[in-house]
Amino acid sequence: MGTPGAPGAASTIDGRQIPPPPAAFGGTINLDALNSKPYWQPQVVPPKGAPNILLILTDDVGFAAPSTFGGVIPTPTLDRIASMGLRYTQFHTTSLCSPTRAALITGRNHHSVGFGVISEAATGYPGYNSVITKDKATIGQILKANGYATSWFGKNHNTPSYQTSQAGPFDQWPAGMGFEYFYGFNSGETNQWQPDLYRNSTRIYPYVGNPNYNLTTDMADEAVAYLNQLNELDPKKPFLLYYAPGGTHAPHHPTPEWIEKFKGKFSMGWNALREQIFANQKKLGVIPQDAQLTPWPSDILKNWDQLTPEEKKLFERQMEVYAAYLAYTDHEIGRVVQAVEDMGKLDNTLIIYISGDNGSSAEGSPVGTPNEMTFFNGIEVPVADQMKFYDAWGSQLTYPHMAVGWTWAMSTPYKWTKQIPSYFGGIRNGMAIAWPGHITDAGSIRNQFHHVIDIVPTILEVTGIRAPEQVDGITQTPIEGVSLAYTFDKANANALSTHKTQYFEMFGNRALYHDGWIASTVPYREPWNGTAPTPKDVVNGLRWELFDLTKDWTQNNDVAAANPDKLKELQDMFWVEAAKYQVLPLDASALTRFILPRPSIVAGRDEFTYTKPIVGVPLGTAPSVLNKSFTITADIDVPQGGGNGMLATQGGRFGGWGFYLLKGKPVFVYDLLDLARPRVEGSAALTPGRHKVEFAFKSDGPGLGKGGTGTITVDGAEAGSGTFPHTIPFALEASETFDVGSDTGTGVNDADYQTPFAFDGKLDSLTLKLLPPG
Repeated sequence: MGTPGAPGAASTIDGRQIPPPPAAFGGTINLDALNSKPYWQPQVVPPKGAPNILLILTDDVGFAAPSTFGGVIPTPTLDRIASMGLRYTQFHTTSLCSPTRAALITGRNHHSVGFGVISEAATGYPGYNSVITKDKATIGQILKANGYATSWFGKNHNTPSYQTSQAGPFDQWPAGMGFEYFYGFNSGETNQWQPDLYRNSTRIYPYVGNPNYNLTTDMADEAVAYLNQLNELDPKKPFLLYYAPGGTHAPHHPTPEWIEKFKGKFSMGWNALREQIFANQKKLGVIPQDAQLTPWPSDILKNWDQLTPEEKKLFERQMEVYAAYLAYTDHEIGRVVQAVEDMGKLDNTLIIYISGDNGSSAEGSPVGTPNEMTFFNGIEVPVADQMKFYDAWGSQLTYPHMAVGWTWAMSTPYKWTKQIPSYFGGIRNGMAIAWPGHITDAGSIRNQFHHVIDIVPTILEVTGIRAPEQVDGITQTPIEGVSLAYTFDKANANALSTHKTQYFEMFGNRALYHDGWIASTVPYREPWNGTAPTPKDVVNGLRWELFDLTKDWTQNNDVAAANPDKLKELQDMFWVEAAKYQVLPLDASALTRFILPRPSIVAGRDEFTYTKPIVGVPLGTAPSVLNKSFTITADIDVPQGGGNGMLATQGGRFGGWGFYLLKGKPVFVYDLLDLARPRVEGSAALTPGRHKVEFAFKSDGPGLGKGGTGTITVDGAEAGSGTFPHTIPFALEASETFDVGSDTGTGVNDADYQTPFAFDGKLDSLTLKLLPPG
C-alpha cells in the first residue's frame, strides 16, 4: 500500500511470527546522503476490511436479568445490539469472573492459562497460579502487532494479585498483555464511589474533591474521550476496545436517580418474578416453548410468602438497587456505542456484548448484606441489623449485595448461580453480536452451543488475522476455541454447533458437555457458604447427574439412571479434558485459599520498615496481619499544636484497621466489617516533640478470626490496652490498600476522621512486625 519506502507506505504482515523479523532495507547507502536513497519500513496495518472491535463484558449478570433475555430490568443497549445483529441463547462462561476473563482474552480454557480460580485464591499449580504464560498470547497482543490500537477499560482481574503493586512486574498488567491503554482496576471488584483505579500503571484518585463521582460514568467518559482522540489523530487506524465495567458485581453502587426509577418494582417477590421472566423468555424465543422451569429450591431458600414484612421490605430495596445498577451500567455502555456511531464507524465495527462473566452472584447470603465482605469472611448479617442501612443502600456508606432469592430468579429458568460450573445458572450467559452490513439476519436468535474461548477465534476470522505461531520468539500453544462467525450467515441459522465438547470445573465441581449431552456433579455446598466442609473425596465422592439437552433445555430431568453408559462415557471424557487442559489437581477448598502464601514482594518477610509515607499498596502485595500477632512501632515528631493523622492503616470503611493520632492521643481501631469497631486509645495526648508509639496485638490464636489483646505504649510505658473479641479471618475489601502516613480510599472510622487524614507531624520510621499467633 503506497510507494514502497515512502513515509506513508503500509503493509500487512503474515502474522506467523509477531513481532515480524526486521525487513530488509530497500534503499541504497553510499558514502554520503546525497548519493544514497532512504527507505522507510512500511507501517503495519490489518488486512483490508478488518473491522473495529468493541468487546463488552459485564459482571455477575445472570441470564435472566436483562430485558434482552426476558428479564424485567431494561437494558436498551443490549437490546439494540441484539436487534442490529444476533442474540445467542447457549453461550457459556466458566462460572467465575477472572477465569472467564482469562479465557476471553486468550481463546484458551481458563486452566490452560493459569486461572482455574480467581487470582486471590491462586495456588502453586500451573492451572491455578494465575499466570498467563508467554506461550499463550492474548487478543490484545495479536491485534496490536497487526496494526490495531488496543485499549482496556474497567475490570482487569487477570493480573496476579501478588503482582499488583507499584513495584511491578508489569508484564501481566494490561499493557504487558498487549493493551496499549488501560483505565480501570486490577481487583475482582471495586467501590464505584471510591475506586481502586489506575491509568495504565499509575494509581489515580479522580473521586477526591468530587462528591458526585461514580466510576460507572467516569469509565464511559474516558472510553468516549479515548475513541474521539484516536479518531481525531488517526481516523484510519482500527481499534480493539475491551470494555469491562464493574456492574453488576457487588458492591451495587448506582447513582440515586437510577435507584428512584425502580422503587416499588419488585413487590411481587422472587417467585412471581421468576414466573414472569419465564413467560417473557418464551415470548422472546430465547428458550424453547417446551422448556421447563426448574423447581424453586425450597430446601435451601425461602419462598417469598414465607418472609416477614420486614424481610420483604429489605429484600425489595436490595433488588431495586441491583436493578438500578444493571440499568445504569447498560446505559453507560450505550454512550460508548453511540460514540462509535457518532464517529461514523458503527457499520465497520464488530460489537460483542457478553451479558455477564458468569451466572448471577449468590455471594450476598440468603438475606443479602450491606457489606459484601461479610460473605468473604463467613458472616451472615441479621435482617434487623441490615435495616439500619435501608435508606443508605447503594450509597457510599454501603458495599451491598442482594439476597440469594433474587439471584436465583436472575438465573431463570435454570438452577444454581455463579461459582457452580455444572448447571446453567452458573455458566449460561446471554450474548449479542452486531456487525452492520455483514450480519444480514438482524434481530434473529442463534441457539448453537458455544463458549467464551470461542471469542478470540471469531475475532481472528473476522479480521483475517491468523493466530501467531511465535510471539517474542516463543512458540505458541494452539487456540482452544472455535470461531462462531459461521453463525453470522442466515443460511447457518440452524446449523449444528462447531463446538462439540467442553469441560467445566470450579472448586472441584465439574461437568462435561458433548454433542447435546451434559454430565454434571451436584454441588456439595451452596455457593454462599464459603466455609462449608469440603468433600473428603472430591475425585470420587461427588454425585453426578446426566441430561439430554436435545430434550431438556434446562437440566431439569436427570436421566443418569437410565443411561449409565452415557454417563460413564462423559465422566471418562472429563478426565481426558482435565489432563489436557491443566485442570488437575482438583481442589474443593474455597475461602481458606484466600490466606495461603503467594510469591509476592512480601513473601517470606515478617518485618517491614518504612521511612517515608507510602500509599496505595494493594492488599495482595502488602503485609497482612490476619490471623497473626503483630506490632506497629512508629518513631514520630509531634508538632506544636498538632498530633493528628494516620500512621498506618490497611482496609477501610468495610473492614480493616488503623493506627493513628487523634487530638494527640494514639488510637488503634479494628473495623470488623462495619459491624463493630473495637478500639484501644492512649490515656493522654502526646506532648510536642519526639516519641516512640507502639501498638502490640497478641492474638488468642492459633485459629481463624481469633480475638486478642491490644496494648498501646508511648516511649516504653503502657498508655492503654483493651480486648478485641474477633478479628477478620479471610479478606479485606479489595478496593482498599495499605497506607503509611495518610489514608486513601475510605477510612476505618468516619466518626474519628475523614480521609486522607495525613499525619501532621514527622514520621521518621514505622516498623510492622508479624508474629506467630498466641
